[in-house]
Amino acid sequence: MTTIPTIFTPRLTLRPMRAADWSGYHRLMASDRSIYMGGPFSTAVAWGMFCADHAQWSLFGCGALMIESTVSGECLGQVGINSGPLFPEFELGWLLYPEAEGHGFAYEAATALRTWSLDIRHVETLVSYIDPNNLRSARLAERLGATLDANAQRPDPSDLVYRHYG
Repeated sequence: MTTIPTIFTPRLTLRPMRAADWSGYHRLMASDRSIYMGGPFSTAVAWGMFCADHAQWSLFGCGALMIESTVSGECLGQVGINSGPLFPEFELGWLLYPEAEGHGFAYEAATALRTWSLDIRHVETLVSYIDPNNLRSARLAERLGATLDANAQRPDPSDLVYRHYG
């Protein structure tokens, strides 16, 4: 069993998932805000995704961490390294709850988890699979220094693939 890390940034704590995180996650996944991830999702499908995000730690040595404000303790969203049969490569992904957007939290969290993945987990490269209409995520991938990789495999043929290097 892999130990799930807790990662600290100046403003955030990236921590293991808790059962109490389900309600916020479920709200987002059941809403139109999940459209770029294939949603909105039924409760059953969202629950399966929530559990898979956690289970990947023991199966693949990576998975999701919740993004928490270190000051307030409020859960702001999730960042993760996805692996397994649905992902051709290790994927760096993120989601923020609506009230957390526009403060640089996704950038800060994704940078910290990418650094952990490359330096501690020793993943050589990561990708981010992004719906071509999700302009905010594409801009974030570019801000993180990722570049488009037109030749990369993708789970959805229409996805853009942004590659992150160490």
